[in-house]
Amino acid sequence: MSRRLISSGSTFEAEIGYSRAVVDGNWVFVSGTTGFDYRTMTIPEGLSQQTEQCLRNIQAALSEAGATLADVVRVTYVLPKAEEFRECWPLLRRYFGEIRPAAMMISAGLADPRMRIEIEVTARIGSGTQAEPSNVAASR
Repeated sequence: MSRRLISSGSTFEAEIGYSRAVVDGNWVFVSGTTGFDYRTMTIPEGLSQQTEQCLRNIQAALSEAGATLADVVRVTYVLPKAEEFRECWPLLRRYFGEIRPAAMMISAGLADPRMRIEIEVTARIGSGTQAEPSNVAASR
């Protein structure tokens, strides 16, 4: 199978040398995605608005790859201010609450001081069937 590159049209991709997403077989690797609206190259100030735009940008990349958010198996959140992460939870629950991918949050500086969150996901096309949550402790 060949590797396919997906672009959002962001100027950052050409300037830095990366793709919004890479499709390799059934796997889709979506780069760290910020709250920029790539059509206008603007970014809202609020964390919730940036989080929502990140997720819309990710959905667009997944769609172009032939996947959906339901196919996401791993997500990484990066925020400069760890204490702000809780503010994102209602949005993240709305988008990922039923999907329940493996996840982690890292607190680190981002490339532009206007950026308040960056989200990276890995998806496997066709894996979007709902998995039953298990109680690991109960299965021991």
